[in-house]
Amino acid sequence: MSNDDGVAQRPEDEPGTGVVAAFGKQLKLLRVRAGLDRAEFGKRVGYAAESIASIEQGRRIPQPRLVERADEVLGAGGVLVALKDELARARYPAFFRDAARLEARARTLDVYAVYAVPGLLQTEDYARAVFRMQRPLLEDDVIEQRLEARLARKEIFNRRPAPLVSFVIEEVVLRRPFGGRKVIRGTLEQILLTGQLRNVEVQVMPIDREDNAALGAPFTLIDTDQDQRIAYAEAQDDSRLYTDASYVRTLEARYGILRSQALTPSESSAFIEELMGEG
Repeated sequence: MSNDDGVAQRPEDEPGTGVVAAFGKQLKLLRVRAGLDRAEFGKRVGYAAESIASIEQGRRIPQPRLVERADEVLGAGGVLVALKDELARARYPAFFRDAARLEARARTLDVYAVYAVPGLLQTEDYARAVFRMQRPLLEDDVIEQRLEARLARKEIFNRRPAPLVSFVIEEVVLRRPFGGRKVIRGTLEQILLTGQLRNVEVQVMPIDREDNAALGAPFTLIDTDQDQRIAYAEAQDDSRLYTDASYVRTLEARYGILRSQALTPSESSAFIEELMGEG
């Protein structure tokens, strides 16, 4: 989805606030109560003492497996595990959390990409390059958290029943060498591989098309598991979920026309292969 791509971080997104800070304080209280220093506790859960300190200070979001292991080692009785879902949501910027939740459970996704390769199609190197370009600059630990969250979204392709996913990507997006030529080539390969999945269709909108039904910001159409059709759109520092049926139908119409104007999936694969040859 062109979703958490390239949007500046807001104050409420920062580590040290909300559920991340609360978990860190709770973890420290339980660790101290158990009579364990950070080094010993770290050995038992498979993390370095420095990492435990970062988590306790609310500077790092813990992995689900650490939450489960810590709950077990400290005899927390489910107190820590109860926060696991909220911690998983906290990996995303505040503006994208609701969209990420809907995306993970979607029956269908229709994604129109204008500025960057959709997050679901990004490689690790491409995603890291995108995060490193953001202004104001993101701290290294925030970049790693965002990277981990973005890559975790790819689990949607392994989900059963498989959702139907469609991408329409502007040609210029595929020509922008974010991260360098090697990185964009790897990303193009990733797009081709993902496009071969039976439930995924990737289409390219060529620059030389005389018509384009959706000039403007990127958007995503989400058909939820609750039989609700929702649109997600973003521009610069603002993003919104739209549930108004009239507006959603307008975007659905635009997307349908976009698909008819773009290259077919097979033509798009051939086009991407040509782009790779140019590099």
